Amino acid sequence: MIWYENLYIGESIPKKDAKIKRLKWKINHNACLANAYLIVLCRYGTNLLEIIPAWELRQKSYPKRNLYIVGLAKGYEDALETAAKIVTDVYKKTGGFQIKRFILQQKAGEDL
Repeated sequence: MIWYENLYIGESIPKKDAKIKRLKWKINHNACLANAYLIVLCRYGTNLLEIIPAWELRQKSYPKRNLYIVGLAKGYEDALETAAKIVTDVYKKTGGFQIKRFILQQKAGEDL
């Protein structure tokens, strides 16, 4: 799993760094988070984003290797709103909906 440096956080999650780090640690270590949802770059097809319940990652056969997590939310409704915010932000910055390209270009710029 790869976490986006400028992770989008849902409105239902406190914006404290310690809280977010703790949530990320729990997700990375398969701790049970019944109401947490991840917004990830789409891995298959032409969709923009995927919304995945964190509990799904506990399955041994779940393909976690290429997950690029760009958002974290509490509850499905919050995940939908966070995904909409990501799409809106990318559209405002680029005039298009090439979310994956935009995020990965930002990542490449950070690595330089």
